[in-house]
Amino acid sequence: MARVTVEDCIDKVENRFELVLLASHRARMISSGAPITVDRDNDKNPVVALREIAERTVSPEDLKEDLIHSLQKYVEVDEPEPESVPLIGAGGGSVDADDTEVAVERMTEEELLRGLEGLTPPEEQPEEEE
Repeated sequence: MARVTVEDCIDKVENRFELVLLASHRARMISSGAPITVDRDNDKNPVVALREIAERTVSPEDLKEDLIHSLQKYVEVDEPEPESVPLIGAGGGSVDADDTEVAVERMTEEELLRGLEGLTPPEEQPEEEE
């Protein structure tokens, strides 16, 4: 492939703007020392990047993910969830993370109101003098 044109790459990356972004990102990667996957043939980095995209030696999807990752300022880190979480109102029993069965207890409205009354201190009412 002597010359690379946009038409050679447009069937791999449909959006021309996205193609320019991906090729420029790949050219910067090559400039920073990333190995090239095609023969250089005395071409400059942007042309090598376009040839890699045209010949599908690099994946446009991988380039897109790498570009997005390089532009992110804050990377979310997935923290593992705690293995066991005590249930509210459980009588000292532990719950395994592997338990697939969940027992659902039904509570009447009156039981709920009695439970809520026990959580808040009763309001003080002034005593009536006789």
